[in-house]
Amino acid sequence: MHMNRRAMLQSGATLSLMAPLMGFARKPADSPGAVTSNGPVRGYSASGIAIFKGIRYGADTATTRFGKPARPAPWTDVESATSYGAACPQSGDRDAMSEDCLFLNVWTPGIADGGKRPVMVYFHGGAYASGSGSSPLYDGTNLATKGDVVVITVNHRLNAFGYLSLGRLNPAFADSGNAGMWDLVLALEWVRENALAFGGDPSRIMVFGQSGGGAKIATLMAAPSAKGLFRSAATMSGQQVTACGPLNGKARAEAYLDRLSIGAEDTDALKTLPADRLVEALAARDPVNPALGLYFGPVMDGRFLGRHPFWPDAPAQSTDLPMILGNTRDETRNLIGGREPDSFTLDWADVPAGLERHMRCDIDPHHVVARYREIYPDYTPTDVFFAATTAGRSWRGQVEEADVRARENGPTWVYQMDLASPDDGGKWGAPHAIDIAHAFDNPGAEGSITGTGPMARRVSDELSRAFIALARTGDPNHAGLPGWHRHTLPARETMVFGEATRLVNDPRKAERELFAKVPFTQWGT
Repeated sequence: MHMNRRAMLQSGATLSLMAPLMGFARKPADSPGAVTSNGPVRGYSASGIAIFKGIRYGADTATTRFGKPARPAPWTDVESATSYGAACPQSGDRDAMSEDCLFLNVWTPGIADGGKRPVMVYFHGGAYASGSGSSPLYDGTNLATKGDVVVITVNHRLNAFGYLSLGRLNPAFADSGNAGMWDLVLALEWVRENALAFGGDPSRIMVFGQSGGGAKIATLMAAPSAKGLFRSAATMSGQQVTACGPLNGKARAEAYLDRLSIGAEDTDALKTLPADRLVEALAARDPVNPALGLYFGPVMDGRFLGRHPFWPDAPAQSTDLPMILGNTRDETRNLIGGREPDSFTLDWADVPAGLERHMRCDIDPHHVVARYREIYPDYTPTDVFFAATTAGRSWRGQVEEADVRARENGPTWVYQMDLASPDDGGKWGAPHAIDIAHAFDNPGAEGSITGTGPMARRVSDELSRAFIALARTGDPNHAGLPGWHRHTLPARETMVFGEATRLVNDPRKAERELFAKVPFTQWGT
């Protein structure tokens, strides 16, 4: 019977056959059980929330290296779901890494109780190269409790395992450039199939993500295979206006193969190399941007992705989906300043050269410095450096995405996170990733940089409730916020979360206009 369980769950039929398993799902609250479309799992409870960690949604990707993921073989014995699954192999130290990494985690107030709760699926950051869904910042307990929602985080393939574009070198690897995106599609199919089993509503699935997680969402919004898998979206400092082109994808694959001393005609050798060797080769330099490390990200391969995600317009398949786009006021204070501490002690003479290296757009850095000194006469050289690199890099893509959606009347709400981190005397401002803890209502979590003072807790409440409202109703407005108007042109309404949260029209207009004079290109194309 177990071989037909997925079909039974999808159709809702043969409830009498499923009755024993549904009884299992209602076991004592300290060890909740659930029946997934692949087999039964057992989690645990904490603070009134049923928690399931490390639920398998896909088979070991070592068996499908550089290809589409496969569904796992069904199981009948109860699988433990009390600890996180392995992350995809990646550079750096991480507790557990393996190509067997297609796992997800669930926090829910109820199991198979007909609760029809909104389901909030989070994709982690780390560009497309690192990270996992198991950070303490992503713990879904507070969000699930506050909003009566189901929260899910996901692991998937990254870096070369998920985005090495080999298709133009070997047709057998035609899906390699987007293998990690295919993983996310499989995960969302699992969510749709299993939402009811975890007390959720399959018709109210929201995706949200920060940095690379937001970029993955932007990419999914243009991918035909993802159409209909989610109803709303929120991105935090995560844009993907353009994807890697097929020729640049091929050039990057060749640079990676060269690092491995493998000829372009011998790509089949990649199938049997140890995963550790594949990780070591990630240190190759990027042939498109030689000053940078090798870029991995989605590829416009004509299979998963037939167009750029948000260029030249918003993808028609997702224009009607309600969407929040947000960025932080000081994105690069940690993105650059964390690696280059001298950025905090710049002289005016140092700034143009720093901008030339870091703005990632073709504009005269001397002109940029002069204009910023006009706009913000009180700014120090360090202030100008971080403001201009933020505007020329991360924030610029958000402006592009929000504006093209506004031109097509897509329901869009924009925010800017201004509330600064108290760490190190406030030197970081409101940097990249500060809004993660706010979105999860986890200001006190390990790794949070928000602080736990009254303003931080208020902003966490404001932003988390806005995300919950978007998941529940398709509109982020709630009683704890000023009226959040849709992003329209030319007003560019923006909710500024800060010491006093308020709606502002086009809050960085002069900066936006400065960089709008330069044709937009995104690193990775």
